[in-house]
Amino acid sequence: MAKCIVAFYALLFFCFVHIHLAILDPVDFLALQSIRKALEDMPGSDFFASWDFTADPCNFAGVYCDSDKVIALNLGDPRAGSPGLTGRLDAAIGKLSSLAEFTVVPGRIYGPLPESLANLKNLRFLGVNRNFISGDIPAGLGELRSLRTIDLSYNQLAGHIPPSVASLPELTNLILCHNRLSGSVPRFESQSLTRLDVKHNTLSGSLAPNSLPPSLQYLSLSWNQLNGPMDQLLTRLDQLNYLDLSLNQFTGPIPGRIFTFPLTNLQLERNQFSGPVQPVDQVSIPTVDISYNQLSGQISPMLASVQNLYLNNNRFTGRVPASFVDRLLDSSIQILYLQHNYLTGIEISPTAVIPMRSSLCLQYNCMVPPVETPCPLRAGKQKTRPIAQCNQWKG
Repeated sequence: MAKCIVAFYALLFFCFVHIHLAILDPVDFLALQSIRKALEDMPGSDFFASWDFTADPCNFAGVYCDSDKVIALNLGDPRAGSPGLTGRLDAAIGKLSSLAEFTVVPGRIYGPLPESLANLKNLRFLGVNRNFISGDIPAGLGELRSLRTIDLSYNQLAGHIPPSVASLPELTNLILCHNRLSGSVPRFESQSLTRLDVKHNTLSGSLAPNSLPPSLQYLSLSWNQLNGPMDQLLTRLDQLNYLDLSLNQFTGPIPGRIFTFPLTNLQLERNQFSGPVQPVDQVSIPTVDISYNQLSGQISPMLASVQNLYLNNNRFTGRVPASFVDRLLDSSIQILYLQHNYLTGIEISPTAVIPMRSSLCLQYNCMVPPVETPCPLRAGKQKTRPIAQCNQWKG
């Protein structure tokens, strides 16, 4: 009798397991098996410990289902500092036909992105960052018309940004920074694009005035080889709260209207911007860095309200407005770098005490600095610009 009871419960358990497994679509079940075979936990990671295919895959770590389909796949332990995974991304990912979200935590996954990602017509979020993904960005991603966020940053991707990706109608975030991408920045079609980050690549060429939508709030193009004027494009982007164009070869004027945008950070340093800087109103941006350009004319008093202001290594002339001194001495200005220009004076007493929390550098201008202040090492040791240079610039 006891043996019959045991046999009955064993049969019941066997049926339960198989009925329960049958909940997941067989195509998705086999796809998860292929994905698992291509990846391994790095030492210290136990993400795949729960991936026991005798149990329900919808209970696996990182697997989320709706009815009999996988709708989200988050590979790797999301906790900060987790070791991540190693291996390759299997093409079977493209068989998860209902997948809306696919992410991979930082690790050592290498090889290309599967072309089969183009089959995921419901995909809205793609995040495979901080790994060793190489090859091109699949142009087929442009067929995923529901795709809103693409984060492929901190990898080894090469080639161009596919125009098909830039044409995605619902694209909201495109983060491709710290790769090896080349070519030009394509024209973006989405009118809901809020974040574009392509810094630290080798992108080149100029940007057309209508290449970026006015919906942008975060734009970083720094550390590339981009060139040409930006004034017409920038005047359209009045929703920006972060702008970094540093370390490129942009030319032409800086539009005065940009200083009225709701920016928290304006980074335009190390380009070839030229002409005067003329904000149309008092500037409320906390940090403005326009150093290492070819900017000229007198320093606008409208910039005196900036907390961290880098004007160094330009061609500014004339005297420093008195409003700068007042705000410096009451600690409203924390950084005021004016070195390596052609400035001729500043109304500050030689006995003035610069607050400890503030930093002023006046080195290498057409005047003897009236106060001794510590400057960055890269400012050099010469206190004053040679008279011949000052006379030549006046002429």
